[in-house]
Amino acid sequence: MSGSRSERKAVTVTDIARGSGVSRATVSLVLRGSPLVHADTRAKVEAELKRQGYVYNRSAANLRRRTSSSVALVINDLSNPFFAEFAAGVDDVVMAEGYVTLLGNTGESPEREQAVLASLMEHQPAGVILSPAEHSDGERLERVLGTQAPVLVFNRELPGAHWDFLALDNRRGARLATEHLLELGHRRIAFFGGHADSSSCRERRQGYTDALAAAGIAPSPEGLIETAPTRLDAATHSDALFADAAVPPTAAVCYNDTVALGLMLGLTAHGRRPGHDFALTGFDDIPEAALAVPALTTVAVDPRERGRQAARLLLQRIRQREQPAQQTVAPVQLLVRASSCPPPDRDGA
Repeated sequence: MSGSRSERKAVTVTDIARGSGVSRATVSLVLRGSPLVHADTRAKVEAELKRQGYVYNRSAANLRRRTSSSVALVINDLSNPFFAEFAAGVDDVVMAEGYVTLLGNTGESPEREQAVLASLMEHQPAGVILSPAEHSDGERLERVLGTQAPVLVFNRELPGAHWDFLALDNRRGARLATEHLLELGHRRIAFFGGHADSSSCRERRQGYTDALAAAGIAPSPEGLIETAPTRLDAATHSDALFADAAVPPTAAVCYNDTVALGLMLGLTAHGRRPGHDFALTGFDDIPEAALAVPALTTVAVDPRERGRQAARLLLQRIRQREQPAQQTVAPVQLLVRASSCPPPDRDGA
């Protein structure tokens, strides 16, 4: 039959432009999700697309434009609320520029990280934002990613790689938190959570020891307690703080907010009241930090803004690929809330 669907002529951008009374360029902008099109015009074009049954071939469009309409975002722990905020910030910026975000989660596994990246690269993203899994190998990842798309590494150093790097001021942030506890009168302060082979944890530990050394206090190995940077593992390992019952700490600088919130649960199980007879600080200022009971003193890094910053840096690199790789350090600030209290005896002795 001449009128069968199989013999119908494919609907073109020109057909949609003619049917909606706009230019082909406007139809193309609507198809790419550009924010430049007025809402009324967009609605009219989308209605015409639906009426005529137009199917957008994104891959073909990318080939014609010799570019991509997506940005890949690969993070190490999607369960951490910090990265939910970070991802939202990335998406805010890339969507406004007409890109979509392809999200991958590695669960702190270098093997899964390579598989996720290899899969995402099949979609030919315009660029990649990567928060590396622990024990990541920069040279191996460079071989996986090649030179097809620019890459921005976030927060954790990636030895062997030669990409742009957006870092948090981890060392200064942890020093600020430790100095705050010292000023309250604490002298037995632990550093709780994280793994020492993560660059961000090493830097935060260094800021902690810097502050103790400036106060004339030698940090003890027993005061450095490792846990996975999760609420559950922090709660499970809270008893390590009190293994030496003779001289337990009166405060802890926690690796991040998630660890601090987990430690609060563990402290309660041990009969200690966070913010009353034990002080603790976090790092990140996730939304839950201000709502915790007690509200969590933390080092604020504004995770959503860090996502926006990462996206802006990547888009700049996409436009200027010939520039040398650069490192950017994002600022931090201490937010004092109710979880940090003086020691029960006021001098920590």
